[in-house]
Amino acid sequence: MKKLINKPEDVVKEMLEGMAAAHPDLIKVHFEPNFIYRTDAPVKGKVALISGGGSGHEPLHGGYVGKGMLDAACPGNVFTSPTPDQMYEAGKVVDSGAGILFIVKNYTGDVMNFDMAADLLRAEGYNVESVVIADDVAVEQSLYSAGRRGVGGTVFAEKIGGAAAEKGWPLEEVKRVVQKVADNVRSIGIALTPCTVPAAGKPTFELEEDEFEFGIGIHGEPGRKRLKMKPADEIVQMMMDAILKDMPLEKGDEVALLVNGMGGTPLMELYIVNRKVSQILDGIGVKRYKTLVGDYITSLEMQGASVTVLKLDDELKELLDAPVHTPALRWGI
Repeated sequence: MKKLINKPEDVVKEMLEGMAAAHPDLIKVHFEPNFIYRTDAPVKGKVALISGGGSGHEPLHGGYVGKGMLDAACPGNVFTSPTPDQMYEAGKVVDSGAGILFIVKNYTGDVMNFDMAADLLRAEGYNVESVVIADDVAVEQSLYSAGRRGVGGTVFAEKIGGAAAEKGWPLEEVKRVVQKVADNVRSIGIALTPCTVPAAGKPTFELEEDEFEFGIGIHGEPGRKRLKMKPADEIVQMMMDAILKDMPLEKGDEVALLVNGMGGTPLMELYIVNRKVSQILDGIGVKRYKTLVGDYITSLEMQGASVTVLKLDDELKELLDAPVHTPALRWGI
């Protein structure tokens, strides 16, 4: 294992210290329990959005804390769910009295721990709701989840929900629009290489030089199948076929795209992926309204890519376009 770390047990704490040093205008970091929160929290009259998950997926979730997105993010250990006390304490810090919405990726530990935190907060009089994101079309069950995994669609859920909250929408309306995103977003990923969790010191799985994993999870979970390498266009066609089979699109539909790197993929290759995705959608008459290409939800240093397609309507387009200013995502400011 060759990584720019000191001790494996210190990676999350030292990452958080580095984030706080880099973005003091946007975020603050609370330690023991660990969470990242907006410098201006609590924002009066605004629903507070909180998400979180295992570390190693940066910039998700901590990179999306700020105006127009999350109020707080709770990082667990690498590839490990955050604990209920993290969400509980974060909720008390960022709640303004307008309620709290948890955005939860569909992994068993995440769902259980966010539910426990919600119960703790409700017992003290806080108004808490949750939306679970389960957008991965690769598998219905995985090593980590009961049902589909939550992956790249989480970025759109946090952006659009954050915009609604920033506009002052009430909790039930913010929840409604985040659920709309969850219902209309699909993703799939592939891996060319495994990744190495610092505490383990060895790759999470093995792939031969001439193989790729189709339908990989963000923790290195197995996908649908392991295949011999193919040209990029053929791999992307397989990915889009899986998404479009699950969420058929028609001529005239509008979508937002996330062409995402898994942490170790050159941007050159992601643009080659996006080229083919765009050709496929253009071929069926689907309009590409907004496209994000880059590392948005990663798996440490894994080489690979995921594609996320969000079907849009006028409401979602307006919220997607709304200003956002976070360490990892910003426009309209």
